This record gives sequence, structure tokens and C-alpha cells, in this order.
Amino acid sequence: MKKIVLYILCICFSVSAFAQTKHRVTKSDISYQVKNMGFMSTGTIGGFEATILFDKDHLATSSIEASVNVNTINSESDMRDEHLKKEDYFDAEHYPKISIKSVSFKTKNASNYTGQFNVTIKGKTKLVELPFTYVVSGSTAVFKGSFKFNRLDFAIGDKSMVLSNEVTITLNVETAF
Repeated sequence: MKKIVLYILCICFSVSAFAQTKHRVTKSDISYQVKNMGFMSTGTIGGFEATILFDKDHLATSSIEASVNVNTINSESDMRDEHLKKEDYFDAEHYPKISIKSVSFKTKNASNYTGQFNVTIKGKTKLVELPFTYVVSGSTAVFKGSFKFNRLDFAIGDKSMVLSNEVTITLNVETAF
């Protein structure tokens, strides 16, 4: 009987050693910026959903999967928003979500990390590097980071002399655990 109890305890400890801290998103702010006609055009994207299993002490087994809803894009111009949802840009009817899925994480220093993420937009997936900070305070944590991508890699619009190819996405996500 003692061997059975000992065996069960060993299994419990080994499972908890590889368990990740599951984060529940309490607040998110996802924004973008792109140069258009020489001016910085900015906006937000909502509908953020995520499964965050992140533990700074177990990066190899940590994972983050998240998405935003293209139909929530807000550039503070209804006409522009409707145009961005059309087939030549985000094609929200066929591709309503933009998603990211972690591939790996590395520590840069105390609260700075770099993640390799597969970003999927309009059915096309590209690997991007996302530097971010992860700061814990009590039972909450904040993830902040940004990354750049070439919009033409995802068939977002066409070549243009007035619209930059480079888009910057900034994430600010608060969680509880």
C-alpha cells in the first residue's frame, strides 16, 4: 500500500513540475500602425481570445495561442474600416480571425523575453519574432510587446506608393492566474 501511495505522489509531483501557469485574460489592447500617404495611420482590433500557458521558469513547455476578430477593426473611419474588411485587404468574410501561435520562447533578461510565433492572416502563415515583457504583480501579470510584418506577405492590399508595406502590431494584455 505504501508503494502505491508513493507511486501516486511521484506522478503528482512530476505532472506539477511540467504544469504551466494558466493565465485568464482580464484586459487586452491590440493596436496597429502603418504609414499611409506620409502620415501614421493607427487603429485597434478587438475580440481578443487567448489560451496562455506561460511560466518563465519553464519556457520550453510554455505556449500562447491567441486571435483577434477582423470584423472589430477600428481605424476611427467607418468607410476605411469597411474597406479593410473587404477581399483585397483582410477578407473578413472568409478569414474572420487573425491568429498567433507560439513556437518557442527565450529569456533576454529579468522580465524581457523573445517569442517565435506563427502569425496567420488570410490563410497564410509566417514566422515572426515578438519581443515582449512579462511582469507579475501578485496574482496578475502583464504581457507587452510589438512586432512588425510585411503586409504583402499576407496579401493585405497591393503594392502602393502611398501605403507602407510595414505594419506594426502592439499588444498589451493583462491576465490573472
